[in-house]
Amino acid sequence: MAEFRSCDIVAIGEVLIDFTCESKDDAGYPLLQAHPGGAPANFLAAAAKLGARTSFIGKVGNDAFGRLLLKTLASKGIDTSNVIVTEDAFTTLAFVTLDEKGDREFSFARKPGADSMLRPDEISVELIKNAAVLHMGSLLMTTESGKASTLFASDVARENGVIVSYDPNYRPPLWKSPDDAKEMMLLAAGKADMMKISEDEAEFMFGFKRVNAAEKILEALPQLKLVMVTLGPDGAVIRSGKNEVRVSAPKVTPVDTTGAGDICGGSLAAGLLKLEGFDARKFAKGELILSADMLEKAGRYAVWAASMSTMKHGGMDSVPSPEEFV
Repeated sequence: MAEFRSCDIVAIGEVLIDFTCESKDDAGYPLLQAHPGGAPANFLAAAAKLGARTSFIGKVGNDAFGRLLLKTLASKGIDTSNVIVTEDAFTTLAFVTLDEKGDREFSFARKPGADSMLRPDEISVELIKNAAVLHMGSLLMTTESGKASTLFASDVARENGVIVSYDPNYRPPLWKSPDDAKEMMLLAAGKADMMKISEDEAEFMFGFKRVNAAEKILEALPQLKLVMVTLGPDGAVIRSGKNEVRVSAPKVTPVDTTGAGDICGGSLAAGLLKLEGFDARKFAKGELILSADMLEKAGRYAVWAASMSTMKHGGMDSVPSPEEFV
């Protein structure tokens, strides 16, 4: 990058425990395995695996799970000095049941969860100002304090030439209604410079189906400089300006898709920062349109990493090693 930064990628949002169904007992009840998770945390774990300097902004409870998560984040190379530990709520728990294809259904113990209680005054402005990328999702916006924190962080980033990365990460059980979710998800999208979005979320938020979805999203949100529409086992479409590439996914047999989209997004962001000719400041200002070759290089690794992650359970723990990429 052109100038010195104390951190490459900062993420704000939820870090939690995913209880994943790995088998069932004779009566059909799930036998659950605990895994560290949370979309922004998974995102950072993938970015750190590529060598990015990462830091997390969030809140956990002062409980056994919160303390475990802090240790896990640190073990993944993620700075935790901006994670608040609170006595006022328990660390959020997510219960993930899987169908025969490894697709997920979520239930949450979060009324409230510690992550959702983050306040703007608890956010380090200097940390964001000195990063190359701020990543955010929409789940903090399910509460008033979380919404205020998300918008505050994104405004700080935009005012200081920091790229705002966004993944809607739609989780219906956490919203009052689909209309409320759509409104808040679009509000956050309007703050972003780059967005990773699944084809289902693109249809939910914009009404766009697979054909030309990336192009249509850039038209709907002209402040976006890059959009990646993920297509599950069919890979992804990535577009910057008028340059667009389609990246295929390797054939895998998934056992758990939890965190795959987050790993894709984190790998993409870190991959972009490593590209020759990429300048974060110029990109944030809209002065750099990425070439098809740049999109292909960063996108191919991101899709590969996401695909490989589905062959293991969990989010953070399923990030593959870059040395295995061919």
